[in-house]
Amino acid sequence: MRIVTLEEHFASPELVKRIPKEAIAERGWASLEKAPPIMQQAQKLLPEVGDVRLKSMDEAGITVQVLSVSGAGADLLPPEESVQLAREYNNVLAEKIAAHPTRFAGFAHLPMTAPEAAADELERAVKELGFCGALINGTTNNLFLDDASFAPILSKAQELDVPIYLHPNFPQKAVREAYYSNFPVAISSVFASGAFGWHAETGIHILRLFASGTLNRFPKLQLIIGHMGEMLPFMMARSEDMLNKELVKSDRSLSEVLRQQINITSSGFFTLPPLKTAIETFGIDRIMFSVDYPFSANEKGKAFLDSLDLPAADLEKFLHGNADRLLKLKV
Repeated sequence: MRIVTLEEHFASPELVKRIPKEAIAERGWASLEKAPPIMQQAQKLLPEVGDVRLKSMDEAGITVQVLSVSGAGADLLPPEESVQLAREYNNVLAEKIAAHPTRFAGFAHLPMTAPEAAADELERAVKELGFCGALINGTTNNLFLDDASFAPILSKAQELDVPIYLHPNFPQKAVREAYYSNFPVAISSVFASGAFGWHAETGIHILRLFASGTLNRFPKLQLIIGHMGEMLPFMMARSEDMLNKELVKSDRSLSEVLRQQINITSSGFFTLPPLKTAIETFGIDRIMFSVDYPFSANEKGKAFLDSLDLPAADLEKFLHGNADRLLKLKV
């Protein structure tokens, strides 16, 4: 069966060199020599979009990867530099995709410190480069997407009818120091990121978009979040009781908003209980398979799929149907 994965990453070391090391460290990224081994291995694989990646995809039965920029990016630069780097990153990514157009698709990288220009770059990436949305790496200058300055980006995504993948990033420095410090660098880094911090941060981000009324202001906007819903399936009922629609003055409840505007991927999660919870709370039409390559191995994704016992129609939706529909992928 056709398999689409859509939290799969790419990076250009040449472009990353144009970002000051101080800005990268301030954002929370540990230097390569101090990073945990999983991050060191991923950094070696990120730039390669060719034989090695394709071989791994083939062995796992993956038909299409939707590629996105991982790690330090344009959001760490001043507006003018940010715009230039984002355009170059998207052009490079488009060239990688064009070399294997039936195997790869792309999410745009946006200059988040220049929101109006970011909206323009999203439009260029979708209309000229053929990308199927954008991926945003968490907060920008410690601001969440409910900040009014980002409205042009959300409005443009809604207008173009393309989703925004809200990908995790490190919590701001004060949070990292309060919650994830006093460990060796490798432990602090992974604790604040893939072990817990990234996922809590992204779940909070979505709850802010509900509590602030942002999702009501853009009711047709579609967002994607990874990692089996960034804790939200487990927390949905409890959060809805507390953040009820009367309190936040919303016409829709939290669960209604999540089920209408939020889509989930399974990226990085390879056990059955989280998937069952996601299906029970969000519904199978909102859930898509992903691996999180190269931070997770395609082999783990294949083993997970081999363990599933979903009805055939549900499995088809999970493996490619929902992604094909949401991203308007050519089949």
